[in-house]
Amino acid sequence: MADSLLGPCLTKTLPLHFTKIPSSFFPTRTTTPSMAAIPSPNPNYCSRSSSNSSPSPSQPSLLVFSGGTAFNGVVEELKSFTNRVAHVLPVSDDGGSTAEIVRVLGGPAVGDIRSRCLRVSDQSTSEALAVRSLLGHRLPFDPREAKLEWYDIVEGAHVLWKDVSKPYRETIRAFLVYFQNQILQRSDESFCFSNGSIGNFFFAGARIFFQSLDAAIFLFSRVSDIPSESLILPVISTNDRLTLGCELWDGTIIRGQNEISHPTKGSLEPINKARSLVPGLPSRIKRVFYMSSEGQNLLHEVFPAANPAVLEQLNNVDCIVYAMGSLFTSVCPSLVLIGVGEIISSRSCPKVLLLNGTHDRETSGFSASCFATAITDALNRTYGDHKNSLKNLPSQYVNTLLVPKDGEIPVDIQRLAAQGIFDVITVNSIHDQKVGIMFDPESLIEALADVIGRYRSKNVRVA
Repeated sequence: MADSLLGPCLTKTLPLHFTKIPSSFFPTRTTTPSMAAIPSPNPNYCSRSSSNSSPSPSQPSLLVFSGGTAFNGVVEELKSFTNRVAHVLPVSDDGGSTAEIVRVLGGPAVGDIRSRCLRVSDQSTSEALAVRSLLGHRLPFDPREAKLEWYDIVEGAHVLWKDVSKPYRETIRAFLVYFQNQILQRSDESFCFSNGSIGNFFFAGARIFFQSLDAAIFLFSRVSDIPSESLILPVISTNDRLTLGCELWDGTIIRGQNEISHPTKGSLEPINKARSLVPGLPSRIKRVFYMSSEGQNLLHEVFPAANPAVLEQLNNVDCIVYAMGSLFTSVCPSLVLIGVGEIISSRSCPKVLLLNGTHDRETSGFSASCFATAITDALNRTYGDHKNSLKNLPSQYVNTLLVPKDGEIPVDIQRLAAQGIFDVITVNSIHDQKVGIMFDPESLIEALADVIGRYRSKNVRVA
């Protein structure tokens, strides 16, 4: 049944036993198709692509802590400044089509990683755009229509395949078929394709096949042709499901990233984080932490290890950026891991906080200094297991604040100065009808470049 409907079973297409990813999986986009041999993926190389270009030593290197949405809007502009960027993303998202994949197949959430991969991917050729369009496509909301379109795509008949060459088509389709076969094997679970992301399905198929998140990122990055000097790094390298929890100041425990940030009551409709549409929290957030997948309270807290590749990048980059977005569910999950605060506090480099332009459910009533305090508490692991806590000052984690002009977050200069944060820069903003005030991408990257340039110049003079 599966063979006749969805093409041959993947076990007839992909070898089941190998110690390194076969080069034939990764066609190179050239006028004469050729197969480029590549090394086995490892955590330090998991997102490098087929590009032969080497990073320019004049380009500064950045590490950005972010989620999968807010920072996406400036990624394209960032490319004009530098490609040497390590994008560090959480793997605890449990909303949308990601939630359905995790529910049926388990494993870490890959939605944020997929989203950033597509933003960083190549757009220079018609085929690159076609691959990006395919992997960025979402199925209809109607479950029946979604399932029919999914079959059309996985069979290779959909119009989205039009400008995708045969080598890429076979590579991508193989993992989509494998994903479908995994679903069919879970006969006790009915998978809902409503609003499903093709990129998420491809990612999940690769992760399950290789039993490795790093290998899946490597494959996705190769297929979407991400610049070789760009890194897409999960903050935790795992093949297991991760659940984010938060503790409020009134003692309430909330389980799940979605429930913390924007409760949807199980809906797969697009998430609207507008403050007016999301009920407020009963109390401010004290901290976020990881908990076992079935846990409900503080007794089920777990302590996953940070991805070694993230720690290595933190030790070497020229600038560390805390991006705008959901503070407690997009940024802080990457900061609470042991080793992250230790390295950041030891570094002498620009440590830049990009302030949100509007409040959201997580930061209602916050001023700029509250954002700095939340980041400090997360990196110090102030609350929770005191044996692993640090006592560093806010200025050891944040030394520059970029503020969108006319944003609604109060900038309390005196309180920031008391925290040791004196470099506060206002950046031109734009008004988005759905989101509100947000950074103008070009102005933001110019301001970031200026901060890094000033620091570099100061160091050169000192030397």
